[in-house]
Amino acid sequence: MAAFRDMEEVSQGLLSLLGANRAEAQQRRLLGRHEQVVERLLETQDSAEQRLREILAAEEEVAQSLLDAKERAHQGGAELQQLEAELRKASEEDTCLKASLLQLTRELEELKETEASLERQEREVDEDTTVTIPSAVYVAQLYRQISKIEWDYECEPGMVKGIHHGPSVAQPVQLDSTQLSKKFISDYLWNLVDTDW
Repeated sequence: MAAFRDMEEVSQGLLSLLGANRAEAQQRRLLGRHEQVVERLLETQDSAEQRLREILAAEEEVAQSLLDAKERAHQGGAELQQLEAELRKASEEDTCLKASLLQLTRELEELKETEASLERQEREVDEDTTVTIPSAVYVAQLYRQISKIEWDYECEPGMVKGIHHGPSVAQPVQLDSTQLSKKFISDYLWNLVDTDW
């Protein structure tokens, strides 16, 4: 370093002055210069140490910033992968939902067609029953008045049950249609009817 060389020169100059017995004024001047050089050397050393600390702090800050940037980049990559996975999952769910919606739309159309068909059939049945029901009701009422049988509509399937209100006594009617023929049942019931009109 230049400051050390200056100091060495000053020291050698002092030694040579002292050894040569020169004038005291020159000695004071060299001593003053020596003090200035030492002060300058100490200031330079302090300044260099301060700059070195600042450089180390700046390097540490830059290194930390670089580490933080790498961490953020790593986190950003992980978040990007997570978002891509979520996007794929949402796309798959969307495809499933579209398929379900399409299926439900088809089923809805089929149900609408079935409903329209049932409404048509209901109208046809209504038209038919407005003609046939009154005549069927009339026949049933006429048969009840003639036969005087009160039917049990809540009996077990396959059973013909009721009460025949004959001329003198009410008589129960209970026939098993699984064991008896329809002709026999019809003949039996008509034989209960009083034909003395």
